[in-house]
Amino acid sequence: MNRSKALVTGGAGFIGSHLVERLLEGMTEVVVADNLSNSSGENLEAVKQDTSFIKIDTRSESFFDFLEQESFDVIFHLAGNAYVPPSVRDPRYDLDLNFSPLFRILEFLKERQSDTALIFTSSAAVYGNPLYLPIKEIHPTVPISPYGVGKLAGERYMAVFSELYGLRTASVRLFSIYGPRQEKQLVYDFMVKLRKTSGLLEVLGNGRQTRDLVYVKDVAGALCTVWENGKLAGEVYNIATGKENSTAEIAQAVTESMGFQPNITFTGKTRGGDPERWCGDNEQLAKIGFKKFMPLREGLEETVRWFDSCFGATTLKKWTDPASH
Repeated sequence: MNRSKALVTGGAGFIGSHLVERLLEGMTEVVVADNLSNSSGENLEAVKQDTSFIKIDTRSESFFDFLEQESFDVIFHLAGNAYVPPSVRDPRYDLDLNFSPLFRILEFLKERQSDTALIFTSSAAVYGNPLYLPIKEIHPTVPISPYGVGKLAGERYMAVFSELYGLRTASVRLFSIYGPRQEKQLVYDFMVKLRKTSGLLEVLGNGRQTRDLVYVKDVAGALCTVWENGKLAGEVYNIATGKENSTAEIAQAVTESMGFQPNITFTGKTRGGDPERWCGDNEQLAKIGFKKFMPLREGLEETVRWFDSCFGATTLKKWTDPASH
């Protein structure tokens, strides 16, 4: 990565900010493009002196004017909607925010016959309800949410533009990411609930739904590995630990990491668009050199330390819908 220049769209967000830090560790020059719709920029506070930042929307003409004036070795495209529920409520919103900007970036690189690598963050949502576990990249893709459909369309365009026009592209299918700076989803929601009512934790479903939890710093490292060692010929990689944890197990692990012993109850209801079980095979990622993942307990302990440092024992920022996981 030395002496390279990277653009990270959505780089002020949860995953993006950790990726920026990882790139800087490798002495890469980093430019962040983010419209700050989901962040005020505080995620980049520790590296703001080492990072160039432009407040811009990837859907705007000004973003492509910016690309015209700059030259990058790699673009990590993370900007957009990162969650299933908004796509279920408003599929057109998801299409506009996720698929359309990616297609325009591909067109831009094609028209300029660019050698810039493009890494796209897709999702395990492309698989839908799996036929087998752990899920390999060759598993049938039958998404059950508009979010998953849009991500799959993006992957296929990436592959076709590589095959037909010689673009250097790869897609990564993210499983269930957690860690510091994430203020949505399963682990965060559990922590907020426990901070509010430490004697009770209500969990969606029946406790047997499963997820493959990946620590966010591992995601950043895996993205860099794909850029450095991947074929960049339109292929896809699962970013998954290969370990399946039930929501009951995750709830128990979070409560223990926070030092609580609550009564854990289950609603029996699940959220539309979510699969029952998720666990990804990471053999393809291992083949290009990324093999070591943070153990869940260690990752949760780091996440709890961040949560406590930011929110304290009694105060909390705005909290998302408790059913957001």
